[in-house]
Amino acid sequence: MPAMATTRPEDLGLSSERLARITDVTHAYVDKGKLPNVQTLVSRRGELVYEDVYGWTDVEAQTPADLDTLYRIYSMTKPITSVGLMMLYEEGAFLLENPLRRYLPEFADLQVWEGGTADDPKTRPAAREVTVHDVLTHLSGFTYGFHFQHPLDELYRRHNLGSFGAEPDYDLAEAMSRMAELPLLFDPGTRWNYSMSTDVCGRLIEVLSGLPLDRFFQERILGPLGMTDTAFFAPEEELGRCSPLYIRGLGGALQVMASARQMTKPPTFLSGGGGLVGTGRDYLRFCHMLLNGGELDGVRLLSPRTLAYMTRNHLPGGRTLNEMGQSTFAEVAMEGTGFGLGFGTVEDAAAQKNLANEGEFSWGGAASTAFWVDPADEICVVFMTQLLPSSTYPIRRQLRAAVLQAVVE
Repeated sequence: MPAMATTRPEDLGLSSERLARITDVTHAYVDKGKLPNVQTLVSRRGELVYEDVYGWTDVEAQTPADLDTLYRIYSMTKPITSVGLMMLYEEGAFLLENPLRRYLPEFADLQVWEGGTADDPKTRPAAREVTVHDVLTHLSGFTYGFHFQHPLDELYRRHNLGSFGAEPDYDLAEAMSRMAELPLLFDPGTRWNYSMSTDVCGRLIEVLSGLPLDRFFQERILGPLGMTDTAFFAPEEELGRCSPLYIRGLGGALQVMASARQMTKPPTFLSGGGGLVGTGRDYLRFCHMLLNGGELDGVRLLSPRTLAYMTRNHLPGGRTLNEMGQSTFAEVAMEGTGFGLGFGTVEDAAAQKNLANEGEFSWGGAASTAFWVDPADEICVVFMTQLLPSSTYPIRRQLRAAVLQAVVE
């Protein structure tokens, strides 16, 4: 489908000719068989200036992707969960410095990894308790099973925590019990590690609101924002809109990892860290709410002050991800990037070696999806596809360059 816009780009300080370079960059990935499909949306000051979709949802069947295609957004769920938890903060449900055990008592008396192996771990008591702030910022000491970097990751996999493969047959409450049995990777607040912390935030939402996470999302965020196609699964009647999930197989050829039908199965585990499916247009509405200081079309989820606080760097001493001992990966560049309450933040664009403005905030998903919001230039970008893992190709960095070079005013 050709690139479209609801507003003439030149009226908003962008060049139509230069925006066409986005098409050249993204379509090449499909034409070369690297990505099954691409969908890109760019807006400025809340007006859509570029919208393009190209490729196939099902490569083998040659089913064309379109603007209503449903994607697994994985970790782009995290900012939605973080917004939900901070809505409860505004309502006085908790303080950021409160210990996690106050609301989830299973996390009392946590131990920290000292050494040993997955079969014989050596631990000691944590220097301090994990706080709500720690889980919002990934300073908690939790981890993911899919990291494959540390014996603790192996223990997470043995407990079916945070690993790709079989869907958990347990709920969020059970996940918390399993996590609490395992040691922390480090003392809370001392390092940054991408982890199941946002799943903990999802469970906090359930406990504090008295609602299961899917109902809270629908009633408090997705419904009010008009994100009608975003949920923890797609209705069976929408199967034709769902995209299979691909990986790069032998020789680089695309290979199906998960069928489209798997998106229609209601999950038992409502992952606040990565469980949602949705459309690019839905997620752009979420981005517009963020750009607009917490409000969209007369619906306010957060105050501008709260959102500004969430999108500043919360890492100790103003450090960046690479300075915090990050040894696995993140869904953003580590050099020059800070982290707020659910968002990566650009602290030093020169260190990142891209054209971004300091103050831009963003995140991405495991299937190579991505978004960013730039308050300085009032630009929002959403990119959708379905290739795991997101580190396979540098499409996000190329897309950022292609978008930002089109800004002429």
